[in-house]
Formats: sequence, C-alpha cells, structure tokens
Amino acid sequence: MQPASEHTESELLQFRRAKLEELQKRGIAAFGGKFEVSHDPGTLKANFTEGLDVSVAGRILSRREMGKATFFDIGDITGRIQCYLSKNDVSEEVYALFIHQIDIGDFIGVTGQSFITKKGERSIHVKTLTPLSKALRPLPDKWHGVTDREIKYRQRYLDLISNDRSREIFVTRSKMVAEIRAYLHGRDFLEVETPMMQDVPGGAAARPFETHFNALDQKMYLRIAPELYLKRLLVGGFTRVFELNRNFRNEGVSRRHNPEFTMLEAYWAYADFEQMADLVEGMICHLAEKFCGGLVIEHKDEEGNVTKTIDLTRPWKRTPYRDLVKAAAGDDWFTLSKEAKVERAHSLGVHEIHAGDEHYELDQKAFEKLVEEKSFNPLFVTHVPKELVPLAKQNVADDSVVDVYELVINGQEISPGYSELNDPIVQRERLEHQAGEEIQKIDEEFILALEHGMPPAGGIGIGIDRLIMMLTGAESIRDVVLFPQLKRKAD
Repeated sequence: MQPASEHTESELLQFRRAKLEELQKRGIAAFGGKFEVSHDPGTLKANFTEGLDVSVAGRILSRREMGKATFFDIGDITGRIQCYLSKNDVSEEVYALFIHQIDIGDFIGVTGQSFITKKGERSIHVKTLTPLSKALRPLPDKWHGVTDREIKYRQRYLDLISNDRSREIFVTRSKMVAEIRAYLHGRDFLEVETPMMQDVPGGAAARPFETHFNALDQKMYLRIAPELYLKRLLVGGFTRVFELNRNFRNEGVSRRHNPEFTMLEAYWAYADFEQMADLVEGMICHLAEKFCGGLVIEHKDEEGNVTKTIDLTRPWKRTPYRDLVKAAAGDDWFTLSKEAKVERAHSLGVHEIHAGDEHYELDQKAFEKLVEEKSFNPLFVTHVPKELVPLAKQNVADDSVVDVYELVINGQEISPGYSELNDPIVQRERLEHQAGEEIQKIDEEFILALEHGMPPAGGIGIGIDRLIMMLTGAESIRDVVLFPQLKRKAD
C-alpha cells in the first residue's frame, strides 16, 4: 500500500528503504541496467499512432488505482504519457510488486501497445514492467512543484521533474543555441575555440577570477572575454569566425548577472558595425520566428497574465547615443558642468553617482537609468563615447565617439557590436589609459599581433543568457542557467 500523505519526510524515507530491501530480498535489481527503448514518452505522445508495439522508459510521475487496474504516467524531459496496467494482463506477482513496492519517482521500463482510452487519452497498454531505479526520496508536491527558489536553483533536477515551464525553457535554450550555430555556419562563419585560462585577462573591463598554474609557476586568469584571441585569428587570415564561449567575471550576482555566463562573439573581416547590426537583427528575428511563433513576444506572470510585450518587427530603430541622452536628460545635458549634471541626474532619479565620476561616467549612468532601463523594443544605440569602448574604431566625422552599436531589448543590453580598432598605436594608447585606471592589464602579445596587421573588421558579442531571457519571458538569469552560482550552504 502507498503510505498516507500525512506521514513525515523521515517516515516516507523509511517506507522507501523498506521497499528497497523487499525488492532486494526478491532478487529484483532495484537499480537496474540496460533497457531497450523504442520511443521517448513525450515523443510517442506527440507523434502518436494507435496499435504500435512500444518499449518506453521513464520516471513515474503520478498514479491512480481503479479496482483491478492502475493508470500511471511516466515521463522525462520530452514529456509524459499515460500507462494502463490491468491485473488481467500480468501475473498476480507482477501486479502486487507494482502496487506495493513501486513508488511515484521510481524509474521503470514498460512494453505494451499504444491505444486511446475511452476518454481520448493517448496511452500505453502495459504488458511487461521492469523496475529500473528506486527513488529513495519522494518527489515535490505534484500540484505545487518546487516553490522554494533556493531549492529550485540548488536542486535543479527537482525543478525539472516538477515544473513544465522550466523544462520548456531549457529545451528551448538548447535548440536556440544549436540554431545560432547553424545560422552562422550558413553565412560561412567558422566556429573556433580559444583559451579559457589566460595570463592576461583582456577584451573587457571586468574583474577576473585568479588561479595559479603550478606547471609554469605563474598566475593565470579565467577569461573575461575571448575577443583578443579571436582577433589574432583575423591577423592569421581567418575572415569569419565565432565562438560560443563561457566567460567568468568576479563581480556581483543579480537578476541579470551570473559570474559564469555564455557569450557569443563573432568577427567578420572587411565588415563594419552596421553590417554586424544587420547580422544580429536577422539572427534574433530568425530565432523568434522559429521558436516563439512570431516577432511579438509576450512575457507573462505565473498566473498567465501578460506583463510585457516586446515587438521585434523590423527594421529596428538606430539612434546615436548623444541624441538619446539629450532626449531623456535635457538638450543642454552635454554642455553642463559636472556639478550641474549631478544635480540634474538626482532630480531625474539617477542616484548611483560617486565623487570623482568623469563626464562620460555621468553620461553613462544617465543613459542606463533613463534610456536603457526603459527601452523594451529593440534599440540600436550607436556612436558611443570612445572612453566606454577602448577596442572600437574611432568615428571619422566625430573623434569623440566610436563606430559602435549597443543593442538594448527588454531594458538591458543584449549585444554590443563594433567596427574593430585595428591601429596598434591607437590601441596601445587606449589600453594604457584603461590600465592606468587599474581595470585591465595590457596584453602585449595582442599588440604584437596587431603590429603584424589586422584587416578592418566588424565584431559582435551577444549575451546568450540575456537573449534567452528576452525570448522566453524568463525574469531572472537564474531561470535560464541550469546551475546558477549560489552561496555554499552552511554545514
């Protein structure tokens, strides 16, 4: 018999241990081996044909006893399907084994025939049943699943078992990443791999994770970006390259930040930032049409109410950085003194300001609060101040800005794109200025490569986690990262 729901967790664990011992006494492998599978549960249900002989394995997710028969669902990441086990179709011993020793949460394999019940449910009429793995702990409550966020992220497997929405997001993420690769391969980009452990952390202004390479007896860093190595490949003659990579930044954790994250970077010789913007716009619209049913994306709350609508209809708006800041902070913003900017910023609700902020830093904080956070439909922010992007090419008509876009969707930056700086003399000056602020060391090997000549090129980065958030409607980066970083549990 199944233990009553009012039992404590400790008692439930004891019940399951007792069932394990009973299986072992009977000589039944409670943790079995190979089982020949003809169909996955969800795939069989989705592409159903009645009258097939099938062999299916999965975890028992629910069960309903009805006299001399039992209905139960088995499932995995593909979905679930109902099974029908009749006392008349199997031996009394097998039926008793299932009723008394097999629990919700156990893995089993079944063979039988596909059929449709009188209520129209696609099902398997079970002929044989094989225990495959005994679950010694109960599953989360079948109606509420994992509601504790700490458990949801720390024990992701329980979330995946009980939460259809989580399973859908992570399956979609995997398919989207594969489609990104296919999209770039279809445009003659080559996928490459560059070092994740570097002796100089370059390509971005971020704090790296440090480690020590014992064999060489030297300090090393987990990469904060692959950019400087990918550009070396342009020097070497590659013309279109990309890398889907893991980056690491030893900084804060928030709804939009995880210290370990996935980034796409791509470089295209002889192109510029405008062409890279076209590439990104086309790619994201392709993903939306393929996986989201169109270019209008609705974000919903847990009750299914629409909280936000994002319209990706092309063409996407492209506006210079200064024009956006002036529209939000005042036409005279760029003529104000630092003191006046601080006063104006406070009056507009921009409070993250520090003594000693430079003009461009005040400009950027105003931009982030007044423009970026309020832009939900796609916006290419172009011609960004050169101080913010040391690796981009200076604009010919206005040497205070660089030929760059920053793509903002859903109130956050999704992708930067550059006309890449390929002048080694200017590049050294920019990096020396940045290094002087103790943000980034100078990668002399990269400068050496540039001195051998790098072709003009366009480059992009896309934060894959943020892109998935936008396309799936997830509200936290932790909802699109299978195993987000969490503080270690206290002993």
